[in-house]
Amino acid sequence: IWRCRWQKYYMNNKSRKQKGRRLQRWVSDQLHKHFPQFAPGDVRVAIMGERGLDIKLSPFAKKVLPYDFECKNQERNKTVYNFYKQAKKNGVLEPVLVVKQNKEKPLIVLDAEHFFKLIKQ
Repeated sequence: IWRCRWQKYYMNNKSRKQKGRRLQRWVSDQLHKHFPQFAPGDVRVAIMGERGLDIKLSPFAKKVLPYDFECKNQERNKTVYNFYKQAKKNGVLEPVLVVKQNKEKPLIVLDAEHFFKLIKQ
């Protein structure tokens, strides 16, 4: 880790890749946990530098689970987390955060574990 004048700290490439891989493995583990019908080869984590999605699904897994998974483990997501905490604090039900950027479609942000429970049903 080294210091830069406009940001507090920069992570080196190796640490950044490890951080991303941890999130990808977590997603893969959650998919196997909630979908026991998936064989070990049905869900795999992309190799670093490999093009395309971060979580690769077999044709069988794509039929069961029609989603593409891209994983981002970055500090730049801090604002989204602050908005999610606000949604959680303001209500008693499961929070759903709707975010929108100019000229882009709105996105829904849910707790990941809640999402995996939803798609399992």
